[in-house]
Amino acid sequence: MGEQTIGFQGEHGAYSEEAIYKQFGREVRTIPTLSIHEVFNLTEAGGVDLGVVPVENSVEGSINETYDMLLSSNLKVIGEVVLRVVHCLIALRTAKLGGIKVVYSHPQALAQCRNFVTSLGVEPIVTYDTAGSVKMIKEKGLKGAAAIAGERAAQIYGLRVLKKGIEDYSTNSTRFLIMAREGGEPVHPKGAAPRRGGVSHGSKTSLIFAVPHTPGSLYNALEVFARAKINLTKIESRPTKERPWEYYFFVDFEGRRENRKVIDVLSELAKKTAFLKVLGSYPRSKADRP
Repeated sequence: MGEQTIGFQGEHGAYSEEAIYKQFGREVRTIPTLSIHEVFNLTEAGGVDLGVVPVENSVEGSINETYDMLLSSNLKVIGEVVLRVVHCLIALRTAKLGGIKVVYSHPQALAQCRNFVTSLGVEPIVTYDTAGSVKMIKEKGLKGAAAIAGERAAQIYGLRVLKKGIEDYSTNSTRFLIMAREGGEPVHPKGAAPRRGGVSHGSKTSLIFAVPHTPGSLYNALEVFARAKINLTKIESRPTKERPWEYYFFVDFEGRRENRKVIDVLSELAKKTAFLKVLGSYPRSKADRP
């Protein structure tokens, strides 16, 4: 069997790549892409074995592009990784903190370091990637500029960390989904052995549904979970885009779709929704457990 290939958005040194290494170790080949959309397309086309994409941050919330791609893609969710995100201010080796005038990074990273960036009195400039910002400063020799990225990005591109841990909240974490084509096996958290029968301790199922545009329809759908005493761990709405002010609902809940109670709930839910798509069942990340 050849080396496993895994796609991610960004340049080498991006947080998505760190999430890959946290889950799979260094024995994989990581394939950088320009966008989350491209990660989905490359994985679906068989260009890589798996794709890893961010889905939500504990401070700034959901990654809308990922949710939109989950709706349109045929890929399945087979695992998740929760990564503690430690942001660094990175610049050329000759740079001094007081000489920084502009800071480049992905909009999520800039938002997660809003207080620090404001205190510096510098101009924040949005780029497509954290590590890509570091690479750009290196390649263009940008003086008076810094990037917000992970420490590993500074090591890869030979730049200097001016300050580490600049995120506004010390609990800053990002949740990533592991995506595979139909038939992909669930991915257990690294170091967590599955129970007998292949079921790990603590599982989630993710799905998307839409309800008729009538009074009480969302309540009726969610009541199915409440009556079965199934805990919802996440609910997110996204516009349908085709019809103004109508929404798709993305739900994560505790349990596996093979479980008898879950089978019954999904059957009942199908009767109360206008659209239902199960994205997959997978073991919970260790960092995501209470």
